[in-house]
Amino acid sequence: MNKSTNFSGTPLIKQILKFILPSDISRTAEKYKSDRYYKKFKTYDHLVTMIYATLSGVSSLRELSTVMLACEGRISHLNLKHFPKRSTLSDANKKRTSEVFGAIYSLLYKRYASFLPDSSNLKPPVKNLKIVDSTTITLFSDILKGVGRNPINGKKKGGIKMHTMINAMEDVPCLIRFSSAATHDHTFLKDLNLEKDSFVVFDKAYNDYLQYLQWSLEGIYFVTRQKDNAVYKSIKEFDLDDKTSDAVLKDELILIEKAGKSIEIRRVAYWDSEKEKVFEFITNNKDISPDKVADIYKHRWQIETMFKRLKQNFPLKYFLGDNQNAIDIQIWTALIVQLIMLVIQRKIKRNWAYSNMVSVIRFHLMTYIDLFKFLENPDKKWSELTTKPPNIQLKLFD
Repeated sequence: MNKSTNFSGTPLIKQILKFILPSDISRTAEKYKSDRYYKKFKTYDHLVTMIYATLSGVSSLRELSTVMLACEGRISHLNLKHFPKRSTLSDANKKRTSEVFGAIYSLLYKRYASFLPDSSNLKPPVKNLKIVDSTTITLFSDILKGVGRNPINGKKKGGIKMHTMINAMEDVPCLIRFSSAATHDHTFLKDLNLEKDSFVVFDKAYNDYLQYLQWSLEGIYFVTRQKDNAVYKSIKEFDLDDKTSDAVLKDELILIEKAGKSIEIRRVAYWDSEKEKVFEFITNNKDISPDKVADIYKHRWQIETMFKRLKQNFPLKYFLGDNQNAIDIQIWTALIVQLIMLVIQRKIKRNWAYSNMVSVIRFHLMTYIDLFKFLENPDKKWSELTTKPPNIQLKLFD
């Protein structure tokens, strides 16, 4: 008999679910009263079902029901007492508030924050840097209003916009808000809870001069690009020292009038040789070098990488409901799974590409194998699992 220690008494999916404590979910559900009208299909059951749907990559409730039906004999490994019917899940996606899933994400984010920093890859130019941006998830539906005018022919796409803030050292969202695609980005800035002396970087779609003024009074710094149609007055130009890069064309203080208030902002003109284009950055910090202003804005690519990772590994193309609440729940679940997968990636010593690791886990959700031992050395461990010990033979005859 093969006595390999690589086998596990539970499949991978249950080992992944151990990152979520049922007691935490119960307390969160009680706070949001999300189990009030449900006798069997509790919030924890709903979350586990949606996590399984996200990891397995199903595209419909019917497909999810069929896949889970094949695992009904092992349903206890999912910590489920009752097999969820298609109608039950559809009803829960529509009526159970998506806020409870957002609260669960926040709880997991706080719990595993210590596993998220990766100083080997992420080196922000300043301390306490936050990055803000949004991504639009397209919907062929009238659930949420789309941007722009209605087309003459065809149906305009609706969409949900996910406004996100991440800590530069963590690479996962620490604050998320949903809105229709038609909602202006700058409305998200009022939701930011920033500490004094922190930096926040975002693109020019978030332009809000009155918010910039408020941050200046609170000792909070921002870096963004200047809008092309900005009207301003130059009041002072700073001298560029010998240490300043030749790419810096101008460093000046400008004055902008908004709602009867005068707002002083620093403006840095920077030549990007790769794109052969001049970028105009604005900030309320007068102490950092002009080169660092450009470096801070360049670091904004990190949030775009996060969005790409989310959409590539957990495609948000097929939704398990035709209402906004169901869509919000599915997005929150994808964010929860992305967070857990990132924690797993950071805990193992092997240098896995995130997408490769997720693909391996996806194909082995019901495999009885030790998750971390397998990920540390998959080739060796799989060989041990599939090869019988040479000295053990089944003897039919003496």
